[in-house]
Amino acid sequence: MSSASKSPRRVLQTALLVGQLSLPRYAHRFSPKKFTQPQLFACLVLKEFLQLDYRKLAALLVDCRDLCATIDLDVVPHFTTFQKAAQRLLLAPHAQKLLDKTIRLAQATGRVKSRVPLAAGDGSGWEAHHVSHYYVNRRASCSKYWQKTTYARFPKAGVLCDCASHLILAIVPGRGPGPDIKHFRALLDQALRRVSIDTAAFDAGYDAEHAHQYARGERGVRTLIPATIGRPTAKRLKGYWRQQMRSRLHLTRYGQRWQIETVNSMFKRLQGSALRARNYGTQFRETILRAITHNVMILRRIWVFYGARMSPFLSAFLSERRSRMPLGRFSEVRCILIARIPIASRWPRCHC
Repeated sequence: MSSASKSPRRVLQTALLVGQLSLPRYAHRFSPKKFTQPQLFACLVLKEFLQLDYRKLAALLVDCRDLCATIDLDVVPHFTTFQKAAQRLLLAPHAQKLLDKTIRLAQATGRVKSRVPLAAGDGSGWEAHHVSHYYVNRRASCSKYWQKTTYARFPKAGVLCDCASHLILAIVPGRGPGPDIKHFRALLDQALRRVSIDTAAFDAGYDAEHAHQYARGERGVRTLIPATIGRPTAKRLKGYWRQQMRSRLHLTRYGQRWQIETVNSMFKRLQGSALRARNYGTQFRETILRAITHNVMILRRIWVFYGARMSPFLSAFLSERRSRMPLGRFSEVRCILIARIPIASRWPRCHC
């Protein structure tokens, strides 16, 4: 079972490392260079970790200079800078690259294997506002029926996780209510860009013969989906794989599908069940940022490699490699190599 970090400092350190491996240092060569893009990304992760808005994030960094020193932030950005950075850094290409790096770091430190034995997927929805349930119930108290919601549309996402580590392998934001199966292919394709998957378990919302055919025939992934969609019948089901699921699913590891429910619970317990964003685009970006923050919180035991002591051999190897590869790739190789050094040999000591 995995656990998530409760330390803002450790989350900031790991988020900064992910940003340095994924983002260019500055957005433009003529930028003011008061702070870097990885630093802004780390601050955005801290915002989701502590469930803050942009104004509270800026005020927190002004009051807590120790957090600024953790990421070498000399000047605290204005809250509008964080808002504009979120619009720029959390666009789909950048956000997917950031999520890629969290999985790469997990592989480098042994938390995720290059081939995942079992993954689990499901859809999850968030509240679109912060209205309390007490207010909703009191508002409907004069009605004949007990009212539970006040909206017809809400943010929703398909999530696929590694059952062993609870790291999110793929996330596809959308709008609900709606069937889960519409994001099945995108979810599977996105995860397979990061890792290889032996088996993927989904709930009955993904039950369809074409889903089995795509995953097994085209992507080489064994699927476990209960064949319960449609009217109950004792007749033989249409579709070879759906009939196999009816007769043999109880002999498989489908019971481990509940691990994705644990991930959805971690999402909402640790980062809140309601999104702060109001329009579709910002809700999509906030959903992906929460997935990245979730992975960063689990990666808390990754050593942040500044000032790590290296052997003469490793120092010579990295010096020789520096001239042969781009700076971003060199930084990634350096972090992965140092991650393999036993913790006892690093300096200063890690107190994770």
